[in-house]
Amino acid sequence: MTSAIVDAPLDEVFAWHERPGAVHRLTPPWQPVRVRAEARSLRDGQAELSIPPGLRWVASHRAEEYRPQRRFVDELTSVPLRRVVPWRHVHEFEPVGEATRVTDRVDTVVPESVLRPMFDYRQRQLADDLTAHRWVARRFGRGSSTIAVTGSSGLVGTALVAFLSTGGHRVIRLVRHQPQADDERHWDPARPDPDLLTGVDAVVHLAGANIMGRLSERHRRALRDSRLGPTRRLAELAAATPGVECLVTASAIGYYGPDRGEEFLTESSSHGQGFLAGMVGEWERASAPARAGGVRVVQVRTGVVLSPRGGPLQLLYPLFFAGLGGKLAPGRQWLSWISLDDLLDIYLRALADRELHGPVNAVAPEPVRNAEFAATLARVLRRPAVFTAPEFATRLALGARGSRELAQTDQRAVPHRLHHRGHLFRHPDVDSALRHMLGRSPDRHRPAVH
Repeated sequence: MTSAIVDAPLDEVFAWHERPGAVHRLTPPWQPVRVRAEARSLRDGQAELSIPPGLRWVASHRAEEYRPQRRFVDELTSVPLRRVVPWRHVHEFEPVGEATRVTDRVDTVVPESVLRPMFDYRQRQLADDLTAHRWVARRFGRGSSTIAVTGSSGLVGTALVAFLSTGGHRVIRLVRHQPQADDERHWDPARPDPDLLTGVDAVVHLAGANIMGRLSERHRRALRDSRLGPTRRLAELAAATPGVECLVTASAIGYYGPDRGEEFLTESSSHGQGFLAGMVGEWERASAPARAGGVRVVQVRTGVVLSPRGGPLQLLYPLFFAGLGGKLAPGRQWLSWISLDDLLDIYLRALADRELHGPVNAVAPEPVRNAEFAATLARVLRRPAVFTAPEFATRLALGARGSRELAQTDQRAVPHRLHHRGHLFRHPDVDSALRHMLGRSPDRHRPAVH
């Protein structure tokens, strides 16, 4: 059994669990589990997860044990897993003044020592998500909104849709295939339907080809074609659609160029050199039609996103876990990073804060050198970090241009505008970020960060 007190009233906490996205937000990212289907109801719905190697975990909710705002129960019902791992999970909620006690009782053969990191993660995630939404609502007086999102199936998009939905917002996913659910609308990036954004309050534009690769001519063309034209046409449509107040577009700190050394990079720093810097500059300018039409535009210049579900950490995690990790030579280059959850908070802030517009550095307040990042990841996993990846290895993998502009970047970006707007980070330092997303206990020898 685990129990925690969440600083939110009972009705808000229970409603959070009832909304779409809750199971996504509560599934630990270090586990090899994927959500295939969410339960439509906590009373009698079913959630389905996939577990390697191709197993189905079906959690069925028990109607006879459902108590509104007090309790719901799910049991593992899929064969053959239930014969091997019996599982009955009782979720209980109790008011404690203006807060709520959340208790999880699990009947299973799985040892408590194995389950403890998962439930510690779930409790922190629930508390932090509710805190973020309540803070934004109190600070900016914004209630529920209808938000359209492109790129909703990617790493950031999947997490953002779940985060916004559990926060009480209505999310419409703009998809390129034919809609298969009530929350989807068909989006043709080349010729968007004039009614695509009808009834929408804000748009989050995340879609674009994966930036990682050798930056060959073909890859560079795909990066540009998937970003510039679609962004411009979406911005034009946002300006032409009554009711659209805000357009938040993805961007990148690649704007500053790959080699800035010891320079602190703020939103007012000069434009850099190289293909990515040029493309990101054009990408940001593509949203100009929305701004000209009176729509508030925010460009989220994102650093290296940390999550074991995608990006660099997905590749590094198994290497370091196996004791084969280390720095990338020479090791002194600056890494401007951001935890996935902090990035979601920044998107929420961009949607709600009417005074925020233009480029915003979405990076943690404490950038680290590559060698420090490697040492921290190794320490969190309790593994050595004795290897050094030579520069020629990244050139072999990514080519000379890809190595210079993707792997060997030296950028010391800081969240200047967010700092001056009083923004709070969940994970300001890389140690706490890695421990949360990898299910590792806090380092007792490090001072707490407030």
